[in-house]
Amino acid sequence: MQDAAARRYVLMDVFTGDALSGNPLAVVLDGDGLESERMQAIAAEFNLSETVFVTKTSNPAHNARLRIFTPTSELPFAGHPTVGSAVLLGMERFPDIEDEQDCMILLEETVGLVRAGVKLTKGLVGEAVFDVPKLSCEVDVTLGSKDEIAAALGLHITDIGFENHVPTAFSAGLPFALIPLKNLQAVQRARPVAASWNTAFGSDEHNCAYLYSRETIRHGSDFHTRMFAPGLGIGEDAATGSAAAAFGGAIFRFDKPGQGTHHYLIEQGFEMGRPSMLQLELDVDAGKLSGQRLGGQAVVVGRGELYL
Repeated sequence: MQDAAARRYVLMDVFTGDALSGNPLAVVLDGDGLESERMQAIAAEFNLSETVFVTKTSNPAHNARLRIFTPTSELPFAGHPTVGSAVLLGMERFPDIEDEQDCMILLEETVGLVRAGVKLTKGLVGEAVFDVPKLSCEVDVTLGSKDEIAAALGLHITDIGFENHVPTAFSAGLPFALIPLKNLQAVQRARPVAASWNTAFGSDEHNCAYLYSRETIRHGSDFHTRMFAPGLGIGEDAATGSAAAAFGGAIFRFDKPGQGTHHYLIEQGFEMGRPSMLQLELDVDAGKLSGQRLGGQAVVVGRGELYL
């Protein structure tokens, strides 16, 4: 018998259609009545890169309000919780589909309202694409020299940069240091060096580094990436939607895509044994970045209850 105080939760893998790959996510469906400190403690208990709490909305036309926590802090926005929650809420809304079902899910996040288009098929896998709530823009984050960045990543200065790409910092809700590396091997060799980290990336808890190369593992991918976030209690993340959204600004700056919509497939998590595929779209109008979308698949892995 279900305990009267039980709160439902769902475990998902995001940016993948296969269980036990992608980025794990916990979604607590019954988040109302929990104080922030309690949510933070539950996120620490799950000890995943992010845990989402679904609560009532401020506007009845919206589907849910999301509170997103890492094991150590709350985030205003994150990509894989948005994709996973949108897919799950679509499944909750249409539990008995026979073929395919499309729906729109409106999510209130601290960063703002996020609109996600969801495609469901019969079974435990769905797909969501959402409008990035804030266009990526360069932010005033002081990065170390190439030598200092290389030291913080256990690399050599010659590994830093390719073509016209140089280290920058962009944000689409969360700031990231975006570090281009010359080839796939350099990305694979990288490791965070704690003693040098703050010198290269600052002492703020959001001193996250997103590494990327144009060389990839899978045919059809446009970039291979990794993300380290020691300040958030995340040694390495299997798939980072908020970083991919920020990365859109760097792609626009350095690659200068022309008028229209541009599609990019980003691979991440391979070094962790958690292959993840992220879909990024950029809209360019009159020489300016005018829109961004991010998406991917998500699969339900398990369900349970919290007695809290």
